[in-house]
Amino acid sequence: MIGTMDRTALADFLRRRRELLRPEDVGLGVGPRRRTPGLRREEVAALAGMSADYYTRLEQQRGPQPSEQMIAAIARALRLSLDERDHLFRLSGHNAPIRARRTDHVEPAILRVLDRLEDTPAIVVNDLGETLVENRLGAALLGSTVDLPGNERYQPWRWFMTADERAKYAPEQHDRLARAQVASLRAAVGAAGPTDRRAAELIADLERHSEEFRALWALHEVSSRWEDHKTFVHPELGRITVDCQVLHTENHAQALLLFTAPPGTEDAQKLELLGVVGTQQFQRTE
Repeated sequence: MIGTMDRTALADFLRRRRELLRPEDVGLGVGPRRRTPGLRREEVAALAGMSADYYTRLEQQRGPQPSEQMIAAIARALRLSLDERDHLFRLSGHNAPIRARRTDHVEPAILRVLDRLEDTPAIVVNDLGETLVENRLGAALLGSTVDLPGNERYQPWRWFMTADERAKYAPEQHDRLARAQVASLRAAVGAAGPTDRRAAELIADLERHSEEFRALWALHEVSSRWEDHKTFVHPELGRITVDCQVLHTENHAQALLLFTAPPGTEDAQKLELLGVVGTQQFQRTE
């Protein structure tokens, strides 16, 4: 439901929250001394994926009413808590999202850790395997999957429905990882309960179109373990074997995944090279 936008209160709230953030809080360099406290408007706009002019007009009580998607992006850029996010939605004339166990809103504490991982590939995923946010090296290692449409945003769907997802991993690990995908999805469904529509739609689509998924789903294996030893196949750097460490949110609905290799190894050197190679698109094999 769309209601009336409180332009004055919205502008004041955005400005005050922006002034409380420091560049290092969001992974930006400190740089030269600033004249005003907090982040610049153009920095918030860049973090939210919108134009600086659009964000500036919001702080100046001008411009059109922002969409729910835009408000969610601003809330993430400003590192708002759930209470602050809900307040921002209401000021914008929108109903606050229902607080379900699974949410697309990444906890500020998780984002603060991610912002400091400049030399470590890292992503934040929810319990259905959807990447909610990724750092530059995470996208370079895995290929960016943020903002994919429909069920394609979920890794289990990409694993069983496309060849591209499996091509990112060493072939000898495919069978084990396929079972892990299904077991993790089974654990997510059990934790969320039978009313989880997103999970139900994802599973129904996989059961309709993937014989392999149906066979593994019938095993009823359950595991929410993310920690692992994986070998990726990067289109530029070749095989990279990493350890995956995990930091969960309190309710285990989201996880920060970090990919590291022992110092001094060839794999560690390849992870360092990701910063030079940059984000690469994995070769399509369809």
